[in-house]
Amino acid sequence: MHAFDVLGDPVRRRILELLAEGEQSSGAVTDVIRAEFGISQPAVSQHLRVLRDNGFATVRPQGARRLYAVDDTALREADAWLAKFRRFWAPRLAALETEVARGKRQRRLQQDEGKHRD
Repeated sequence: MHAFDVLGDPVRRRILELLAEGEQSSGAVTDVIRAEFGISQPAVSQHLRVLRDNGFATVRPQGARRLYAVDDTALREADAWLAKFRRFWAPRLAALETEVARGKRQRRLQQDEGKHRD
């Protein structure tokens, strides 16, 4: 399965977001996913298995619990593939950053100017 096939599913993306916050028990992940998506515990387990089997998550037993964490192996592979395309958006992002900084500077100068008039 290609990384983007795995990431194309909104449930798996949400699980990765949860795992990015830190190691999570399968029960904690299931509670959130069931509340947000209304899917069963076995369905959540299947999504966790897909993430694990495709290099996006690791699992370690802790007593009766299974703790999941992000595995960056597949994420690094996806990032390497995306690197070919960064040239299409990197200049636009740099230009946006410049415009945001320019706007902040102008607001700061206007505030300073207003303080000196008082």
